[in-house]
Amino acid sequence: MSLALPVFKSWVPVWLIRATIFLVIFPGLLLFGLSTASGAGAAGYYGIEPADVQYSMVIFYAAVAGFFALERRFFIFIATREYFILSILIQMGTAYVCFHTQNLYILLFFRFLQGMSNCMSTSICITLIFGSLHNERAREIGYSIFYGMLLCITPISTIITAPILNAFDYNVLYKFIIFAYIPGGILLLIIMNNIRLNKKMPLYQLDFYSFIIYSSVLCLLGYTLVYGQQYYWLHDSRIVWSLSGTLILIGLHIIRQLHLRRPYLNLDVFKHRNFNVGMFMIFILYLVRGALGIISVYFAVILGMDPIHIGYIMAANIVGIILSVLISSRLIIMKRPIRLVWLYGFVLLLIFHVWMWFLFTTQADPSTFVLPLIIQGMGAGMLMTPIIVFAISSVPERLGSSASATGVFFRFTGFCSSIALINYFQLQQKSNHINRFQEHLSGLNTVVTERLAQYTGALTNKGMAPDLAAKAARGLLNRSVDSQAQLRAMMDYYLLISILLIAVLLVIALFPKLNRTKINLKSNQPAPASY
Repeated sequence: MSLALPVFKSWVPVWLIRATIFLVIFPGLLLFGLSTASGAGAAGYYGIEPADVQYSMVIFYAAVAGFFALERRFFIFIATREYFILSILIQMGTAYVCFHTQNLYILLFFRFLQGMSNCMSTSICITLIFGSLHNERAREIGYSIFYGMLLCITPISTIITAPILNAFDYNVLYKFIIFAYIPGGILLLIIMNNIRLNKKMPLYQLDFYSFIIYSSVLCLLGYTLVYGQQYYWLHDSRIVWSLSGTLILIGLHIIRQLHLRRPYLNLDVFKHRNFNVGMFMIFILYLVRGALGIISVYFAVILGMDPIHIGYIMAANIVGIILSVLISSRLIIMKRPIRLVWLYGFVLLLIFHVWMWFLFTTQADPSTFVLPLIIQGMGAGMLMTPIIVFAISSVPERLGSSASATGVFFRFTGFCSSIALINYFQLQQKSNHINRFQEHLSGLNTVVTERLAQYTGALTNKGMAPDLAAKAARGLLNRSVDSQAQLRAMMDYYLLISILLIAVLLVIALFPKLNRTKINLKSNQPAPASY
């Protein structure tokens, strides 16, 4: 497929085509990061728990991963322009419902529909863009740009949404998304012809059963990982039932795929060793990526920064991603050993986590974190595209689609696992540190006595009555203990991730067979509809 074909009107320049496609893709990408734009704002507006906010994002992701294998049939059946417009209308409609509702279950249901429609629009946009890139060099650059844009979406979401949240309620973000779709939708209607990119195939023998089973697995798995720590894992019947349902449905899904003539996901991909290595690496990458969210929490809770200034600081991460995307794409084009590229990326991530471990303090200059954030962006950008194209190139061409869909599953699992791990450290480890600190908070401790005296004196000098100042001083001390406990939990998490990265670097260094996989972007193309 080429952009020179009558997909678009003959008078439309290529730059306008790509700009229009970007205008359609970008609001869809923002929809994913919307839940993390302000977890506290979302929880306050909808009257839900922070874990519910996280799960609304997981549901969106589960819909993308679950619908991925089925989406192609609808893409072939419906004409290109109608498919575009349908996906945009669904996303605008679901955003309108999310804007008005305050019911958690309605929110989750329509977030799932958003994920499905987002999979539709992203898939066709990338098909149109990369159909015009015929040589391997152009496709490698194109995929690097796209996956780099996915990595940038979290800091970009913070930058865009912070001014809106500063002036309006959280639900206004969904109204912003609705209006953001309008320019791209109108331009599409103007510049596109009503044609098909593929021969029309009727919608028969759609494997809805596999879709339902697989999507249920993802939703239950996400529920277990998001709410597990909050409900004390297997001590709560909800987690027991969720985990049991996940294991049973996984077994049912595997049995079904082994007996289907045309599997929803072909399990033969796991017969290729380097593909399994690639899945392990992408899981680790997404597990490690979650540590970046702790930085935003650190800026907001410990340093007391407002969302707008956090967005400015996080822009440094975007700079690092852009730099590394340019470097990694060049290294792959030059046929550099894939192990070398991975070592560069994981070393950069290790440097970031070790550096941050030393920088975590209750008082710091925000500019201190600019260089570490650039290094983190460089590490993630150096790994994203090389790992994905390596995994897809490790399987025969006939398994390329299943390999891409399986990769989405491992990215989803890594993403949810990072949430579970962070929740453990923020809830369990923080509580452990508070208990240790509380053991030393007694009147016999001279340091505690001196600190209380400082607080009391400062409040008294501000005009507060001595008895009230003494009570307020104890509250300030408890707040200081809470901050210190949270800070120690963050440091523990970064220490754990650093140890994990060292282990991964040793595995890469001692696994020479990685270089036997030849990167091939002409036959096996990674699936773009993923996060």
